[in-house]
This record gives sequence, structure tokens and C-alpha cells, in this order.
Amino acid sequence: MATAPGLRYDVHERVATITLDRPERKNAFTLAMVDAWAESLREAAADDRVRSLVVTGAGDSFCSGVDLSALAEVEDTPLGRKRLLTERVHRVGLAFLDLDKPVVAAMRGVAVGAGLDMALLCDMRFAGRSVRLSEGYIKVGLVPGDGGAWLLPRIVGSAKAMELLMTGDAVDADEALRLGMVNRVYEDDEVLEQAQHFAERLASAPPVQIAMMKRLIRSGADMGLRSHFDLVSSHFGIVSSLEDYAESQSAFREKRTGAYQGR
Repeated sequence: MATAPGLRYDVHERVATITLDRPERKNAFTLAMVDAWAESLREAAADDRVRSLVVTGAGDSFCSGVDLSALAEVEDTPLGRKRLLTERVHRVGLAFLDLDKPVVAAMRGVAVGAGLDMALLCDMRFAGRSVRLSEGYIKVGLVPGDGGAWLLPRIVGSAKAMELLMTGDAVDADEALRLGMVNRVYEDDEVLEQAQHFAERLASAPPVQIAMMKRLIRSGADMGLRSHFDLVSSHFGIVSSLEDYAESQSAFREKRTGAYQGR
């Protein structure tokens, strides 16, 4: 099981939970945590028991980004700093992209810089009232290192992304909901439980159909509608031949609810 000081990976029934567990540092991640994070995502992908995931932070924050003290481990050259991203940090982002199972972020407090980028890599985000989201790279003289300049425009539009990236301004829970940066807002003491309940709901749905929906949404950002039509026709042909489809059709006709229990 993938673990490291500062990161916990747990599986309960069909939901895996990744917890960033350095509350005294607002869950700023070390390089060891990065390695364990990527390994946890790969482990969840390969585990047939796991149908959905929750990513959260311990204490009162989600993640304040990379722990700057961890950079002491990095070769202090342009190539060394590039390798920090390509060989370590970006492995987490690529593991998110390779994962066909839905991922819900449960967020409280700050998600800043790479911490916000990691949240944006999740498929959905549930926020507590206390959240403050910021692409704060400009304030430390950097550029978004973990996908923020790619992810944020696709969520809020290019003009708003320009504003948030170039100012580093923070967004509160209500504004994040209005912009589509989060899906739902709850009281802080409810957000993790609500995210886990939602992940359990997704875990009870037919897994192949869920995986294909996620692929269609993700790939749709990089292809035209004609190519999407061709891809979805193939997916449609496959899922309509599955036992899950037959059971869902029977439940619909018989007006049964919650019939699919997963296999």
C-alpha cells in the first residue's frame, strides 16, 4: 500500500481516500509525498475493488502547494528544476489523467499554487465554506508548474483564468461555485462526509460506463465533434452489450431504483 510520512491511502469498501496529512504545514507536500501520491493513484487504478476516490487534506486546509524546503533536495540548475517537475511532480498529474475512476476533492481552507492545480486535476470538487483558492505562483515569481495554466481556462474561461493567474487573487467558496471551480459548497465539518457519500454513489454505478464517460469528457477537450461522434459510437456499441446495461434497462422498465449493486 502506498504510504509516506504526510500521506495516507485508505480503502473502505469501494472508495479509496488519499489524505494529505501535514496539517501543521497546511499539507504542503514533500517529494516523498509526491511519489506516494502518484503510487496511490496507480494502485487505485489497478485495484478492482476501488470504484471511486476522494482526495482531501487533514486539518483546516487542503494543500498549500509544494513545501519550499523540499527544493533543497533538487539540483539548483535549470535542468534540475525542470526534472523536479517532469520526473516527480508531473507524475501525479499524469496518474490523475490515466485514471478511469472518478475522483472527488474534499476541500477546506487554502488550496494554493500546486495545491490548487492538484485539486483542479480531480474530476469534481466539493468545498467547505472556508476555502480560499489561489494560483499564487505570481506572488513568488513562478509560473503554474502543475497544469494550472491548462486546467483553469477550461473551467473558468481564458479571460478569468488570465486574471486569476496574473494576479494570484484568492477566490472564496461562493465565487468558486459561481465560476464552476467547485461543484458544491458545504459547511466545513460536512464537506468530507458529503464527498465520501457522493463517491459511494458513483462507486455503485456501472464501472465501465463511468470510465467511458470520463474518457469521453476528457478526450472531448482535445478533439472535434466529428471525432467525438466516432469515438462515442464505439463506446456505445460496447456498453450496450454488457450485463450492466441489460440490468439497468430491466430496472428502468420495472421502475426499480438502486438496482445496480456492482460486481
